[in-house]
Amino acid sequence: MKNTDASLLGKFYQLLLSIGPAFFAIGFTIGTGSVTSMVVAGSQYGMQLLWVLFLSCLFSWVLMEAYGRYYLVTGETALYSFRKQLKFGNIIGLLIIVGITFGQWNSLIGILGISANALFETLVLFFPNLEGREYWGVLIIALLVVGIMYVVLLKGTYSVFENILIVFVSLMGLSFLLSFFVVLPSPKAVAAGMIPSIPQVEVGKMLVAAFVGTTMAAATFLSRPLFIQGKNWTKNDLERQRKDAMWAAILIFAISGSIMAVAMGAFFHEGKVITKVLDMVTTLEPIAGRFAITIFILGTLGAGLSSIFPILMIAPLLIADYQKGELDLKSTQFKVLTGLACLVALTVPILGVNPIQAQILTQVFNVFILPLVILGIMILINRKKLMGEHKAGWLLNIGLTGALVFACIISYNGILAIVEKL
Repeated sequence: MKNTDASLLGKFYQLLLSIGPAFFAIGFTIGTGSVTSMVVAGSQYGMQLLWVLFLSCLFSWVLMEAYGRYYLVTGETALYSFRKQLKFGNIIGLLIIVGITFGQWNSLIGILGISANALFETLVLFFPNLEGREYWGVLIIALLVVGIMYVVLLKGTYSVFENILIVFVSLMGLSFLLSFFVVLPSPKAVAAGMIPSIPQVEVGKMLVAAFVGTTMAAATFLSRPLFIQGKNWTKNDLERQRKDAMWAAILIFAISGSIMAVAMGAFFHEGKVITKVLDMVTTLEPIAGRFAITIFILGTLGAGLSSIFPILMIAPLLIADYQKGELDLKSTQFKVLTGLACLVALTVPILGVNPIQAQILTQVFNVFILPLVILGIMILINRKKLMGEHKAGWLLNIGLTGALVFACIISYNGILAIVEKL
């Protein structure tokens, strides 16, 4: 019996490995930023913003397919190809690097803060004597988390990183999906969320922008060719790449939607307001007790850790892509920039600010570079000289056009949100 169980686990693990780059896409996409945005939205507005999540995931699938196909056909990564193939490509590439690094590092600040707070507040549940020592407790936890991850980044390889993300993403996905089945929201309430509407409240526009910023993340698409390169896929893997992109989008929608539904079931009808990380972690307590705390915090930590890991790498990966079109994990440049990202990540724990408020605002910044990222691949994937028979067809072009229009609308919406906040 044990041999059979081991065999089944082995086959399941091999299935996860065959998916590959999708885990990096999920890691970039679903972090504590997603958890925060989904829980806040679900607790205060029910499933009203489910349509935004659906469109974000749909267009993310389109963009992952476009970037993945382009790399497998041409052998060129994203920013390297922008610089080489596009007019003013040097400037476009630099703008994208600065914009994405700024947005992702902003997200990283909130992600580490929420993860460290969640761990500390969980410890308080079992060790009440820690109450009142939040600042130093959170800071020490944050230092330990980011320190361990930095050591792994210095010593690891693509396969090591992929295995780590498989663990984190699987932990996150199983925890939140289990939470969903505990709550089991009304199908009618879920279906109502597919009707486009925006909450008519002060933070309504910001929540929409945060949804798109965390779900339709430009870093996910630009880094995809690099991770496909690390997977050693070739032109013969076009179909595998297509399925991988599809599964990434489906899982992102299923996990994120589950978080929103859980929050709706536990908070929406109670009129409770989320102000602390523990408010999110204890979302299920009224329904399923202490067991629910355990599974939800595992999901929250899985989300945080799965995002911290790839975001620490984003700046050196994009710069190496721009310079030489290669997945660079060993250079001095990689070590220095990931170290700098670790220091940036400690901002919220050091300042001691509310990580939930910081996280939602930082997600908004991720949408501003997105239209440029979409426009660049639209031009390249439609060039017959580069793509041959694999150039974009009418269906992919419809998807890319829809993604561009959607991104422009959301970017404008994000500007209005920030102006209103100021």
